[in-house]
Amino acid sequence: QVQLVESGGGLVQAGGSLRLSCAASGRTFSLYAMGWFRQAPGKEREFVAAISPSGGTYYADSVKGRFTISRDNAKNTVYLQMNSLKPEDTAVYYCASRKRGASDYYTDSSYDYWGQGTQVTVSS
Repeated sequence: QVQLVESGGGLVQAGGSLRLSCAASGRTFSLYAMGWFRQAPGKEREFVAAISPSGGTYYADSVKGRFTISRDNAKNTVYLQMNSLKPEDTAVYYCASRKRGASDYYTDSSYDYWGQGTQVTVSS
């Protein structure tokens, strides 16, 4: 079925930047919205950002102005550019493929395929 593979995580100092990538296969990528979620130790998974098939973007309030989601349909890849990173951004970041016809972009239940996650650690 659909496979999603994240990459680009790592350790960065507060104020620094990282770019995450998610390579997708098994679907006609250009027809599906994609999202990024994250989960910190001891916390629930939370929505970070999403992008529609046509490029419309959605962000959690906590990352607006700092993170940018984008996609390259020719490469079947979605990106998350993270700038001005804060220690509270530390989490495992997951990419996900949204269900066609889902009612929203920000809830876990709107997505049907998930990557394995990539660790992002921001030191103070």
